[in-house]
Amino acid sequence: MIIDDHPIFRKGLAHLINEEPDMEVCGEAEDVPAAKKLIAGLAPDMVIVDLTLKGASGLELIRYIHELQPALPILVISMHDESAYAERALKAGARGYIMKQEMTVKVTGAIRQVLHGKMSFSQEIVENILGRVASHAMPVPKDPVSMLSDRELEVFTLIGRGIGRQEMASLLNVSIKTIGSYREKIKEKLGIKSSPALAKRAADWVRSQEDLEGA
Repeated sequence: MIIDDHPIFRKGLAHLINEEPDMEVCGEAEDVPAAKKLIAGLAPDMVIVDLTLKGASGLELIRYIHELQPALPILVISMHDESAYAERALKAGARGYIMKQEMTVKVTGAIRQVLHGKMSFSQEIVENILGRVASHAMPVPKDPVSMLSDRELEVFTLIGRGIGRQEMASLLNVSIKTIGSYREKIKEKLGIKSSPALAKRAADWVRSQEDLEGA
């Protein structure tokens, strides 16, 4: 089952999966209410979730699915950098993460891995997570960005990519006023006083995540 609010992408992914002799997409949903209804009615073998959904964060949906059906495998396919979101997705209950840019070459292999009870994250992410677990006894300064909610982090990432308020509101299917509210909450949590300072901080953070991914 595929949950993504972009019809063209959703249909393309479904076509790619349905071409495999041992796979078939049993349902598609564009938002959280439709997804919840379909999951209850279709009993899929696994769920593929985009993190950017209409009116809600995909991470919230992942938590809901995992609490309701802990054994149901969940694979994330997202435009967001894996380095920024993979650990949040894992904690929410996902078993794999693919960036949309890599979808055509990796998706069927990732689906099979997740269906067979394995994890499907990049080696870099696995090493980073294991490294933090291994050094858990050492005090590490808390990154203020980690205090952002899932939706706030999404907005923060988009700011760092230079996405304007109008485009951001359209992408997240919320009002420009709501985007403004998120921006103010982010500034408050990060101790930022102005919009230019927020844009610079977000751009620096996005570059740092890309550097980690490419390291």
